[in-house]
Amino acid sequence: MRILYVFPHPDDESFGPARAISAQVRAGHAVHLLTLTRGGATKERHRLGFTVEQMGESRFEEMQDVARVLGLADLTVLDFPDSGLKELDPRVLEAVVADHIETVRPDVLVTYPVHGISGFHDHLVTHAVVKRVFIEARDHAEAPPRRLALFTLTEEQAEKGSREHRLSGSTDAEVDCLMTVGAEDVEANRRALDCYVTYREMIEKTEIKDSLDRIAAFELFEESFDPPITDLCADLPRS
Repeated sequence: MRILYVFPHPDDESFGPARAISAQVRAGHAVHLLTLTRGGATKERHRLGFTVEQMGESRFEEMQDVARVLGLADLTVLDFPDSGLKELDPRVLEAVVADHIETVRPDVLVTYPVHGISGFHDHLVTHAVVKRVFIEARDHAEAPPRRLALFTLTEEQAEKGSREHRLSGSTDAEVDCLMTVGAEDVEANRRALDCYVTYREMIEKTEIKDSLDRIAAFELFEESFDPPITDLCADLPRS
């Protein structure tokens, strides 16, 4: 199966579903990642004395190491304005995401849930853009994704992870897939985080590496499973 993750920033995958990505790659799936910005506007650039452009370039290079650690089939990093996606015509973002979906032809498309976990505006915009593109592809594309999955946190994970930022999780009723990953996948997640050398201070401050567990949670758009399925590629709707 082909799985495409779409996130706004470098490190979204490593603060998020990297352990699930590692497990999916080990299971033989081709996992692709599209990142809409280079993440250059992060406040961490001030500590390093970097311009937005310099920070973006550093994070772009760090993502190449992440791709190797996780065994990604493909990594595409775009350069839309970090922290500025809400100022763009959403149709521009939709067109780029739609073109990428047409190239990759994923079976499963993954992005943030409606609350964006952290509530950052770029996360919310990305959710809306990817959902709109998924619906359009389902209605009109020759080979649309068969599932839109939304990487999320359980309420327990959100409470445990709220050290630096207030995080939102999804209720038990909203979670449709609970993946149990291996210890090696959690370790791969930690190594992916280590790739972000410029973000090391924030990674340590959030204690994210210590809070990683072996459960990855997803909502499934317009699907409902009770109990939740344990494989994101299981029971796919017919195309």
